[in-house]
Amino acid sequence: MTRAEMRKAAQKKGKGGGNRGAAAASAAAAGPGKKRFIDYPRFGKTGVRRWLPSWKQWLSGFLLVFGCFVGLVFYLYQTTEVPELNKLVNNQNTIYYWADSTEMTRKGQTNRQIVELKDISPNLQNAVIAAENKSFRTDHGIDPKGMLRAVWNMAKGGETQGASTITQQYVKNAYLSQEQTLSRKVKEFFITLKVDQDKDKDEILTGYLNTSWFGRGANGAQAAAQAYYGVDAKDLNVCQSAMLAGLLKGATYYDPTNPANKERAQGRWNWILDQMVDTKAITPDERAKCTAFPDPIPQKPSSNMNGEISYLVDTANKYVMATDKTITPQVIDRGGLKIYTTFEKDKVDALKAAVDAVKAENLNPQKRPDNDTNIQFGSASIRPGDGAIVALYGGDGVENGHFDNNADATGVQVGSTFKPFVLATAMQTGVQTAKDDKGKPKRINADSRYLADDMSEIRKPDGSLVIGDDGKPYRQKNEDSGKRGYVSLRQAMQFSYNVPFVQLNQDVGGQNVADIAVQMGVKKDSLADPKTATFPLGTSTISPIRMATAYGTLAASGKEAEPYSVTKVEVSGVERPGFGKKDPKVALEPAVADNVTDVLVNVAANGTGKKTKDLGRPVAGKTGTTDQNKSAWWVGYTPQLVTSVAMWREDPAKHERQSLNGTGGKESIHGGDIPTDVFTRYMKAALANEKKMDFPTPQPVGTEVDSSGAPSTATATTAPSTTDSPTAQTPQSQAPQPPVQPQPTQTCVPGVDCPGDQPSPSNSRNPHPGNSCLPVIGCPTQPSPTDSTSPGNGGGKPGGGGGGKPTPSNTGGGQQGMPPGQ
Repeated sequence: MTRAEMRKAAQKKGKGGGNRGAAAASAAAAGPGKKRFIDYPRFGKTGVRRWLPSWKQWLSGFLLVFGCFVGLVFYLYQTTEVPELNKLVNNQNTIYYWADSTEMTRKGQTNRQIVELKDISPNLQNAVIAAENKSFRTDHGIDPKGMLRAVWNMAKGGETQGASTITQQYVKNAYLSQEQTLSRKVKEFFITLKVDQDKDKDEILTGYLNTSWFGRGANGAQAAAQAYYGVDAKDLNVCQSAMLAGLLKGATYYDPTNPANKERAQGRWNWILDQMVDTKAITPDERAKCTAFPDPIPQKPSSNMNGEISYLVDTANKYVMATDKTITPQVIDRGGLKIYTTFEKDKVDALKAAVDAVKAENLNPQKRPDNDTNIQFGSASIRPGDGAIVALYGGDGVENGHFDNNADATGVQVGSTFKPFVLATAMQTGVQTAKDDKGKPKRINADSRYLADDMSEIRKPDGSLVIGDDGKPYRQKNEDSGKRGYVSLRQAMQFSYNVPFVQLNQDVGGQNVADIAVQMGVKKDSLADPKTATFPLGTSTISPIRMATAYGTLAASGKEAEPYSVTKVEVSGVERPGFGKKDPKVALEPAVADNVTDVLVNVAANGTGKKTKDLGRPVAGKTGTTDQNKSAWWVGYTPQLVTSVAMWREDPAKHERQSLNGTGGKESIHGGDIPTDVFTRYMKAALANEKKMDFPTPQPVGTEVDSSGAPSTATATTAPSTTDSPTAQTPQSQAPQPPVQPQPTQTCVPGVDCPGDQPSPSNSRNPHPGNSCLPVIGCPTQPSPTDSTSPGNGGGKPGGGGGGKPTPSNTGGGQQGMPPGQ
């Protein structure tokens, strides 16, 4: 009988089983027969106990696993080879290529000079030990807790943490890549054990200080001492040493050269000095001598980074590091990368030539030192629908002491170049002051009329007044003081009137405008508070790259293409994934984007962007000038290319914006002046070999939804297009408004380049200035304009659209300074 049969027979004993049961019971009593090498499942046990290993089995299993582990560790230890240091710290280049794959520049020879420990100040040695590894002199090179923590974080998919001892960091710097992987951690562990066995502490410290990255392209203590203080490493004092030691935690975040890092760097500097006292490396009296933070010397630029090259490299590096998190500034400085960019050399040169020419013609720092100095330009040129950055202007060049990349500048308000986002939102999501047949906010078109009178009160969608910071009704100021009456949004954009767009922003909702702007390519963190009344006038600080991206969405009929500057990256000959063009996203309906473009074509042809006519091809765009004339913009595009140009004045020492008033000998600078000139000159060269293209014919979108208080018209027809209306240049040229007589055609832009103040229209041109009722609340209903889609939406109908006509008042309360104009 088999063992199973004997067991079953034993279980049937006593229950009757005939002769077979008795025989089985007798066989079972005779024992298990031949003994197995591993008694599992366990004989003679029943139930759960039969499957539970005995203590002998547990012990045997543990010893077997432990023996295998020890054997594996011994094998890995014996087979792990420590690479030769000198071969692995050889200088390498990171090479950058133009869009046509020709070489742009190299990030120099890696800035490293190997020195002996005696040539490195004891101050720096002690500062590094105090900051990085207090137990360095006594430990065995491994921090088990730190290793387990790093492995655990990687297993969870969370942020990785590097090795904590100086020996481990030295191994990582000198022998391994910077990637955070489990295999690299294993290699690091065994190499660290061998290094700690083979080298004494001074050798390890020497290697660490010679291979560590300090920022500014400096690898090693000697290069860092020269880069930050212009001295040899052996001459560093205590204060300087503590600052350099602080950079080892991450030079990107602790280099005080960047104003954003200064406070952080000073905090770490103070902490390291305290740690040096704690480790008895210095006395409290020596610590007390470091009262003033040791500011580094100005960075010495490399000659192969002159002109715009440094800004192109900066833009490419930021994109690379954002796309592949394993590529850090340290990895780039170590070299061995090939970075292929989207930058087209001829366009980069053309953009720089345009800026230089305009500066030479308009600025004279010797003649006007108080007005023509510290003038900054930033520009970016992008292919719509693709996102490739083909050119940018980042500044005067590192050789002239300008290190900030103006093309990616933050802190410069965009002014009225923000107004198209408001109009796009009104067309896409509708105004809250009118409802369609489904009860949703009514989508409007560019023929909708809004009040453009200077110093008008602004109303919320419910008709209540917007209250200013002084507790009085807020009044919005235009660039000029004229009384323009009710104008179409097309005309309001053409002449960059502020009042209509501040009211329109209230009607559509500032948060909706912010959401649309983000969808179009603006970074959320660059937006001002959308709840403020002046939000639609460009108080946000958006970079030229992102403004070009957002306008590129309009040029591409609503498809937003994320900007990119790198098409391919190779690290040690291996291509990294994730680079190049991304699939565009639909941000706006094509009809909405094309209608906004049509409005901006009118701005370029007949409004504040008339200088672009010299380009000789269809152009759309918008000017922007900010409060106190602290910046001036032009963002424009053709179907093939979109380019933003920003101009501002900044104190380089304090990084404070200054007024452009008086620059170039002009009373004030507007977006339609110097920035538009730069755009036109550049685009002429950039598009010289490309055919002229027309923008798509816009399909109808929305309906005419006039702001409350607008005079009724006999018929509501589409406003004249920019291409067939000779009267489009006048702010009161809308033909189908019998009560409003057209003004004489002007050849200048009101409030920009017209001499003197524009006279206010007489009452005959604005037959509604004396309403004694409160609009939206107590005004009698006026006849609504005929609309082929939805009749009765606009005019003076309560709640019919807009925020209502402001209540006449002799006071100017609530005005919050001079908001951004055109």
